[in-house]
Amino acid sequence: MADQATPLSIVILAAGKGSRMRSRLPKVLQPLGGQPLLQHVLEACDALGSDDVHVVYGHGGEAVQAAFADRNLTWALQADQLGTGHAVQQAMPGIDDGTTTLILYGDVPLVTSATLEKLAAAATAGPAVLTVMLDDPTGYGRITRDTVGNVTGIVEQKDASEQQRAIQEINTGLIAANAGQLKSWLGRLSNDNSQGEYYLTDIIAMAVADGLTVTAVQGDDAAEVEGINNRRQLATAERNLQIRRVNALLDAGVTVIDPARLDIRGEVTVGQDVLIDVGVILTGNINLGDGAQIGAYSILTNASVGAETVVKPHSVFEDCTVGSGCTIGPFARLRPGAALANEVHIGNFVEIKKTQIADGSKVNHLAYVGDAVIGSGVNVGAGVITCNYDGANKHQTVIEDGAFIGSDAQLVAPVTVGKNATVGAGATITKDVPADSLAVSRVRQKHIDGWQRPVKNSG
Repeated sequence: MADQATPLSIVILAAGKGSRMRSRLPKVLQPLGGQPLLQHVLEACDALGSDDVHVVYGHGGEAVQAAFADRNLTWALQADQLGTGHAVQQAMPGIDDGTTTLILYGDVPLVTSATLEKLAAAATAGPAVLTVMLDDPTGYGRITRDTVGNVTGIVEQKDASEQQRAIQEINTGLIAANAGQLKSWLGRLSNDNSQGEYYLTDIIAMAVADGLTVTAVQGDDAAEVEGINNRRQLATAERNLQIRRVNALLDAGVTVIDPARLDIRGEVTVGQDVLIDVGVILTGNINLGDGAQIGAYSILTNASVGAETVVKPHSVFEDCTVGSGCTIGPFARLRPGAALANEVHIGNFVEIKKTQIADGSKVNHLAYVGDAVIGSGVNVGAGVITCNYDGANKHQTVIEDGAFIGSDAQLVAPVTVGKNATVGAGATITKDVPADSLAVSRVRQKHIDGWQRPVKNSG
């Protein structure tokens, strides 16, 4: 990064309306990989160690500020959209002249901390600008150089000559410069151009005229510096981000059956020999233990999955923890507060909510278990329901170690089924069941001879 003796200030331009997004949401709040565009830029800045971050806002400013209320940011309003140079001017009064100022964009979300460190460190003898080479540079400002290769300026597409438009080295818009010099150049900007705007890029020619060396820092990955102005570009950035995240998992030793069919919308930590099948979506904070397997089309949000646990296809987890050696699914749903210990089996079309389940218990078929505490070695049969809601309040069901709950039973909370107790199939349990007992609540079976089913009315 910049010379350790030189403080670093960061200015992020985030005032654009983003009309081409065709959205009521401010552009920098559009979601990318499960986070707003601006969040990605801020996270890249975090590693730079600067606590002097200025965000220039405009359209939808209240929503933008509210979204980042938990961060220590300095906000500067750009009331009128008069160009990038004008936008930077709004932040400069709050920045000390002796700092290196790094200028970024809230709609360029894939830039990495490593690239920003290189750019800031290059702004020693004069400003530094981040550039990339593009096969098709249409629409971008071109980097102009003299006969010996020194940077002489940046010319915007609409102001470029035919010869200049053939230049493939383009300006990304990311610039680092001394704050005092930057203020001087910004004060001399003119809007005498085809757009009638104050271009930040004009400061490069001013620096050259002042006898300073402009350093071009070339980025290795054009995708890292692509701006987002419309839905197509947002979709492209999403794919590029997913490729980056999936590659990180592959490098960590994860088997990803099809890298193009995994979406990561948060932070994922993994052990060894993890396998992720196709169509999986991982959101929020995810931890996958050694040997964990995540089945096809499963969706995990803020979930921890223990070692050697198998999650079968089409399972949905949210705000839950699963221990080691478990088998979950297919078509299982673990809702917030589900906490499974080790060797637990949760089967198809089972929903678990705000429930603790101890080692070795099974809820294998078509059951709903909510607001419950289940001991170890419990078997919950098909179609069982814990009736936890009385219309106004939630109540808890306790099933102690070794209990057996027969199919289609209803446990009307608050109720406790004691250790090693058995609840017969079809029972409705409204009172506590003592340990080592059998509870049944159904009438004796009887037969009605000659009974006829109803027939459909002919009319």
